[in-house]
Amino acid sequence: MQVPKDRSVRLRVMPEQSNDYRVVVFGAGGVGKSSLVLRFVRGTFRESYIPTIEDTYRQVISCNKQVCTLQITDTTGSHQFPAMQRLSISKGHAFILVYSITSRQSLEELKPIYDEIIEIKHDLEHIPVMLVGNKCDEINREVPTSECAELAKRWNCAFLETSAKTNHNVKELFQELLQLEKRRTMSLQLETKKTKSQKRKEKLKGKCNLM
Repeated sequence: MQVPKDRSVRLRVMPEQSNDYRVVVFGAGGVGKSSLVLRFVRGTFRESYIPTIEDTYRQVISCNKQVCTLQITDTTGSHQFPAMQRLSISKGHAFILVYSITSRQSLEELKPIYDEIIEIKHDLEHIPVMLVGNKCDEINREVPTSECAELAKRWNCAFLETSAKTNHNVKELFQELLQLEKRRTMSLQLETKKTKSQKRKEKLKGKCNLM
């Protein structure tokens, strides 16, 4: 299968594929959900805030040593679309719950979303969930790191602080999320065929040099 040069594709309406791995990003408006996703898939950051209704991005990854698609749904921060939120949860394989470390209110708004994930999915034992404190580069912190680390333990999920602006822990966030998936082997690195030069180097490594 030939992999396209541009591995990230933004699509508003996409056909469902059986080998898609669907990650859903939730959080209040303005916490930086879109910024995290755009930083990850495109390596870009925008200073201005543009409210999202729902955008979906795709990136080619490795799943059980086969090429598959990481499908990231960037949801709205508004509460106006409850049906859309429930649909995203029901279809999601993994979830990223984002708050801003500068806003306690944004953390509080994640709690009903987490409860709804529990209600729809029933058991999160085999479902990767990441609690993410974004904007950790800001100095006006309202939410202590230790508090959210404890909350993550109660929710039985992983926890990480990120900065989409400085690119701190962004790739690590998605790497760790995929590593939490125990039902299949997921990796951001594609399994590619070794070139002749790579094979030659490996062959030389295995030889002993007589001095």
